[in-house]
Amino acid sequence: MLVIWGRGNSVNVQKVLWCCEELGVEYKRIDAGGPFGVVDTPQYRQLNPNGLVPTIEDDGLVLWESHAIVRYLAAKHAVGGIWPADPRTRALADQWMDWTHTVYWAALRTAFLGLVRTAPEKRDLQAIEESRIKTAAALAIMDTHLGSRAYVAGDSFTMGDIALGCAVWRWMALPIERPQLPNLQRWFDRLAQRPAYRTVVMHPLT
Repeated sequence: MLVIWGRGNSVNVQKVLWCCEELGVEYKRIDAGGPFGVVDTPQYRQLNPNGLVPTIEDDGLVLWESHAIVRYLAAKHAVGGIWPADPRTRALADQWMDWTHTVYWAALRTAFLGLVRTAPEKRDLQAIEESRIKTAAALAIMDTHLGSRAYVAGDSFTMGDIALGCAVWRWMALPIERPQLPNLQRWFDRLAQRPAYRTVVMHPLT
């Protein structure tokens, strides 16, 4: 059985869990990271020398980096589904997965950590506001992109939506001002209709 190391409130672990739920893949999750520790133990560092989550073990394969894991699981279990068979569509899904990490999450991370995981008296409100503005600008790009398609890579749900969907939930759930982005909102509403998204991702932020 697939083993997933990582805590359930981690945005990166949720990508893997949501992917598994969509695919119907059985797995065992082991709490690791944050308050659970584990990631600094010699045993875990043998699996993942970075000491981060998630890490998976699958029939002798040890793999880390959430997007690599999602791609692996999608390719193994869902060719023609969330792993698009058409290489161009798959490349678009890949592109937006990388964009999620390098542009979108890079912009949002400061606001998320500041508002969710920092005590109020220790928050850098200026940095949080700058992060909010940068994130809104990034999502305006996605809003334009979604103006002519239902999902990130086209008309079908793919791995690209999994990566971005976990991160966008943070934006939607933070107590911040959000500009009107109607195409993004329609896309988010579609995700919110998926049972696996509601089960794995749409929880209060911690």
